[in-house]
Amino acid sequence: MNSCVVHLDGSFVFITDPAACPESRDEDALTGFLEERNLEPVALFLTHGHFDHVSGLKPIRKRWPDVPVFIHEADSKSIGPDSEVEQGKALRYIGLSSFIPACTDLPPADDFLKDNQTLGTLKFKSLSPKTLAALNKWKVISTPGHTPGSVCLYNADEKLLISGDTVFYQSWGRTDFPGGSESQIQDSLSKLYRKLPPDTLVYPGHEYYGFKISENF
Repeated sequence: MNSCVVHLDGSFVFITDPAACPESRDEDALTGFLEERNLEPVALFLTHGHFDHVSGLKPIRKRWPDVPVFIHEADSKSIGPDSEVEQGKALRYIGLSSFIPACTDLPPADDFLKDNQTLGTLKFKSLSPKTLAALNKWKVISTPGHTPGSVCLYNADEKLLISGDTVFYQSWGRTDFPGGSESQIQDSLSKLYRKLPPDTLVYPGHEYYGFKISENF
């Protein structure tokens, strides 16, 4: 799984889709990476709520207790105090019930991601104007289909798309999990391919990354 650590300014970064946890035997992968480089996360953005994109929330929050968590409201039941209920549906479906403890009692969302919203407009306790300006270069694009609350994060200045499990290299995310919709993901893909520049670089949630979105036409 490809978690992203995105530089903002100075030592500040944001993280997408943390999954490093004891159950996957890499609990210190993200925290160690950040500490070795003296980086400080200011936000955790979740492209959707599946277990392999959220199970690392607790190790990050253990090290940085005040870092806020953001997810689309439609996927918000995948985290929070009752997270194991929603997570159990998908994990039992694919025969991974043993992973449920990693998704139990996850931190709740501090605010919800909305379509066309820039990240700097979310609820933060205290960030410098420079850091907020860097966050505002990133915009939320709602892309339901893989899950009802799937989103992508897009930086128009740098032509970068963090696509979660909506866009893969010459493919797209599966839709047979509970809440998935093939018609919705096809609409979401059409929107992305229609609106984004063809030389946009895509960083998906799995496998090959850094490809141009035009390679998927």
